[in-house]
This record gives sequence, C-alpha cells and structure tokens, in this order.
Amino acid sequence: MNPLLKLEYNTPHNTFPFPLITIPFIEEAIHEGMRIENEEITRIVTNPDAPTFQNTIVALSRTGEILERATTVMYNLLSAETNDELEALAQKVSPILSEHSSNIMLNETLFARVKAVKTWSENEGKGALDAEDKMLLDKTYDGFERSGATLSDDKKQRFRDIKAELSKLSLQFSQNNIKETNDYQLHITDAAQLAGLPASQVEAAAATAHEKGLHGWVFTLHAPSLHPFLQYSENRELRKQMYIAANTRCTHENEYNNFEICRNIVNLRLELAQLLGYPTFADYVLKNRMAQDIPHVNDLLERLIANYHQPATDEVAQVEAFARQSDPSIQRVEPWDFVHYAHLLKLRDYNVDAEMLRPYFPLESVIRGVFGLATTLYGITFQQNDDIPVYHPDVKAYEVLDHDGTFLAVLYADFFPREGKQSGAWMTGYREQYFEDGVDHRPHVSITTNFTKPVPATDVTEPKPSLLTLGEVETFLHEFGHALHGMFARTRYAALSGTNVYWDFVELPSQFMENYAMQPAFLRTFAQHYLTGETIPDELIQRVRRARNFNVAYACMRQVSFGLLDMSYYTLTVPLTADIRSHETTAWQRVQLLPQHPDTCMSVQFGHIMSGGYAAGYYSYKWAEVLDADAFEAFVERGMFDRNVANDFRSKILSRGGTVHPAALYRDFRGHDATVDALLRRDGILQR
Repeated sequence: MNPLLKLEYNTPHNTFPFPLITIPFIEEAIHEGMRIENEEITRIVTNPDAPTFQNTIVALSRTGEILERATTVMYNLLSAETNDELEALAQKVSPILSEHSSNIMLNETLFARVKAVKTWSENEGKGALDAEDKMLLDKTYDGFERSGATLSDDKKQRFRDIKAELSKLSLQFSQNNIKETNDYQLHITDAAQLAGLPASQVEAAAATAHEKGLHGWVFTLHAPSLHPFLQYSENRELRKQMYIAANTRCTHENEYNNFEICRNIVNLRLELAQLLGYPTFADYVLKNRMAQDIPHVNDLLERLIANYHQPATDEVAQVEAFARQSDPSIQRVEPWDFVHYAHLLKLRDYNVDAEMLRPYFPLESVIRGVFGLATTLYGITFQQNDDIPVYHPDVKAYEVLDHDGTFLAVLYADFFPREGKQSGAWMTGYREQYFEDGVDHRPHVSITTNFTKPVPATDVTEPKPSLLTLGEVETFLHEFGHALHGMFARTRYAALSGTNVYWDFVELPSQFMENYAMQPAFLRTFAQHYLTGETIPDELIQRVRRARNFNVAYACMRQVSFGLLDMSYYTLTVPLTADIRSHETTAWQRVQLLPQHPDTCMSVQFGHIMSGGYAAGYYSYKWAEVLDADAFEAFVERGMFDRNVANDFRSKILSRGGTVHPAALYRDFRGHDATVDALLRRDGILQR
C-alpha cells in the first residue's frame, strides 16, 4: 500500500518512511489527497448548523492532511534530493495543485461561512475568542481575501490563471538554476594552476575529479568549491572564469535561460496585486509584515546607506590600494579580484584566515558544540536515532528531548552538497507542531546546508573529515536557530506554529544564534584540532574577534543592494518592459562599490525573490538583524549563557510562533522596540 495514504507509518515518532516512498506513490497521494480534501470541504460547506469558529475555522484548518504530507515530501525533496523524474512530476502537478487551492479559496459558500464567523467575532461574539483563536480567524479570513474571494467572477478566473502560471514559472526558475550550477566544472590538470589554494581545497577538488572519473582537479559552482577558489586562487584568469561562470548562470541562450521567466514572474505578481486593489506587489506583501509598508522598508534601507556607505567606500578603497600595491599590473580591481585581495589584506592586518580555523572545526565537533549550546541555554538534548528513516545516506536524524526528558522534536540534518541538491542553506519542516484532542503533536524539522565534504581515501587523496570554516559554523548556527523556532513551538494550530510568522520576523531566531560564533566561551566547548585535540588558542580567538568587523560596511551595502533590487521589481506600478540586466544595473547602481561586468546578472539566479518567499521581502535580513543585535544585548546585559534570559527568549518568542503580532512578542521579551543603534554598535559604526 502507498505509505503516504496512511496516517500512521509504524516509524519512530511517525516520521516519513522515505525508503518506501516512490515518485508514483507521491503522485497517487497528491491526487487522492485532493479528493479527500474536497470531501472535507464539502462537509464544512454543507453543514446545516450555523457557522462557528469550531465547525468552520478550526475544521478548515484541519483539512488536507494527506495532501499536505505528499506535497511536503515532494517539495522538500525537490530542494534536497531531486532528479529528472521528480522534477517532471512537479511540473505536471504544479498547475493542478494551484487549481485545487484556488477552488478552495474561491469557494463562495465556504468564504460566506468564514465571513460569517468573522462578522460574529467583531459584533455579538466580541471577546469570545482568545488571542490565538482570533489570530487563526484573522489569518484565515485574510487568506481568502488575499486569494481573490471578494473578486468578481471574471477576475477570479484571471486570479486562478495567474496563480497557476506563477507556480509553474517559480518551479522552472529553480530547476534551471540547479541545472546550470551542475553543468559547469573547471577541470585543471596543471598543478601550477593551483597556486594559492589551500591543501583542503586541492584535496576536495581531487576527490571531485575522482568521483567524475577524471584526472587532476575539478572545481564547481557549489559554494564549498566556488567561494574558496575566488578567495585563494592566485590565477587571476581562472578566478575570472569561475566568477563569470557563477554570475552568468541562466543568462545563456539555452533552455535554462531565466530572463523572460523573471519578467513574467514580476509582471504576473504585479497583475495579481492590482487585481486585489493594491498599487504594487510590495504593497500586497507588506500588509502582513512588521515593516507594514514601502516607506518603512525604504526608511530602513536609507538609514543603512547613511551609516554604512561611506565606511564601505573606504573599505573598498583600502582593498583596491592593497591590490595595486601587491600587483602593479592591475589597472582596475574587478569583482574576481576583490575577494582575493580582501582576504590577503585581512591576513596581513589581523593574521586571520579561514584555513587557520578549519582544523579546529571538524563537523562532528561543531555538531557537538551547537547542540551543547542548546543544552546550556535551554536544557534540551539530542540523541541520534538510526531507526528514523532518511531520504539520503548523508542525512542524520536526531530525537530532541526537552529539559525534563520528554520528547520535543525530530531533527534531520543534511550537511553536504550533491548534484540533486540546491545550493545554499535552509530550514524546513516535515511536520508542524499542533494540539488536537489534548494531544501535543511534536514537530519534525530539518536543516539543510552545503558544507565542505569529507575527503575520502583514494589513490590521490588522504582521508580527512569535513572541516568547516567559521562562516560555515555561522551558517550552522543560523539554520539551527530556525530549527529551534520550529522545535520549541507550542501552539494549538499548525498554521500559527513555529516559523509561521511574519517574514521579516522569521530571521530573528536564526540571526540571533550567529552571535555565539564570536563568543570565546562557546568556541572553547568544542573547537579542538582534529589531529592533535588541542583547544583553539585564545590568541587565535582574539585575532578572529578583532577582525570580525573587517569589511562589515561593504557586506552591509551588498545586502542593501539586494534589498534595493528586490524592491525595484516589486514597487513597479506598470509592467516591466526594460531589459532585465539594464533594470538591475539601474536599481542598485548607487550602492554598487565594485565594477559590474556587462555579461553578469543576479536577477536570473536570485531565487530568494523570484522562486522563494522573499519577493518584496529581502530587506527582512537587515530588519531582523536590527532585532537580533538588540535581542543579543539582553544576553550581554544579563548573562551570555543565562538560563533565565534564554527561557524568556524561548517562552516569549520561540514558542509563540505566529499567535501574537511579532512587535508585541518582541516588546514582551525586550521591554522596548528595537532600533538600529544596537546593530551600529555591534558593527563598530557607532561607538559604545
């Protein structure tokens, strides 16, 4: 029997039985899940009793369980372990799923019941619902309204068509990026061309070549290969090749070109927003964000520009001067030069290099350290359970126990890059937390990264464990912060659980955790040399801390440039007709500090704003950074590892999900609204 059609899997904590799940089973479960959900909707709309919160809003929130499980597996595997057959299925069912969703959200009888409950709650039932019930009601009603329920029939049909087309285009955009990333490799057979590359990168490249049946060394566009190559390689021409290859993905005249897909996504989102009465897609999105509107987003970006642009300009000038001093033949410092010479300047001034730290960050030790930090702060513990099925041999599965020994969550961890996996890092869920009939259904969450892989023993390489950079340790902490947000959830309704919060609040728990990467007391708990067992020297930690704000203003301006690009697309009031490259150049020109190569284009590979959830929301990273800097000051003030302040953070923010407006949650925890000052202090822009 298709395991996805069962509600109980006979696995630990009812986790997905991945080895039993086939692509035909996923397809069957999707179609059967839609059929079952349609029956559930019919029972709600034909209920002869008057609409109530329980028989309409709660009942609606509990529909579609089989379909939810099937699509959760499909979409998560599309990101983490895809193949041609799965991608073909996703393309096939995407418009069908969109139509199914539209049929529910545009069901006039169903919306009439939802509206009746909403009206009741605002009149004779005022005060009858508690805050969490009221939030679910408001979210449900708003979801119908934002999905076209109040439109005329002809506009409803157009809304359906737009949603279906956007679903298809978003999927195609992501798949094109994966294909273009996997299709490129830099194959080196001359050892002289490896000059400057650390042994760890040379060994990894040799292992990649061996996997591909090639002699020599192979470098790819996956992050653990690309970024160190640009940073360390002394071969300027090869750095250029890698940079251009990475930054021209999906621009070539082939089947993976994303230019028109970008334009169509932007214009369809604009049309959707205007159908609903919003001037721009950003207005539509920001209605349900902490930022609230376009002026507040622009105000944040302008404040950052005012405080960081000149320091960033100075930082770039210093790197350029150093580059010309190092190599008088350089007439103009290009983007493929900047990372390389910035690294060398940092090494000269602070004697800090990512490779110096790698030996102290074997992945297994970092796992122990990050989990140990959660134990120190919250009392929770992690036990690897090999009986929990996984979707790939690389994946580790853990049972998470609360401070009192009760079961808290399942955590999947998928650390290494492979061809079926998207680049980047993310947290996702396989099951949300919720209460039903007095039972607390605990969540199953997953963190996925693309860390440096172990080097296997071959005829050309010695075995070596996965050794992380400090940046990868920060990435681990970031995604683990999202995971804690999911694991600590304690809400009645899945729709309000865990990370189901306003998008510009969701990065607070993740970015908050990154602060610990610079804390000596934390590093000493796990950072031991993988060969000697020596604890990371205090003197090296201090060098790292002194260098933490190296080029911090440049990094900020880079993030701001992405925010400006995002807003430039989604504050349009008329369809985009300009060339994508030209639009991009104009959008972020005033904060670009390095020359822009005419062939490159970020928009066509900017999954966050095109196929992900950050359209009109990329500013969220900086918005949440303002929050996380201010929140961490509470720990600085009261104790870096203080259990009481940590439990406050857990109970007042992490466990509450989307049950309360995030501004109210934050004020409850901190006692005041956050300002940009804490971020300026942390970055050294504003002196303490």
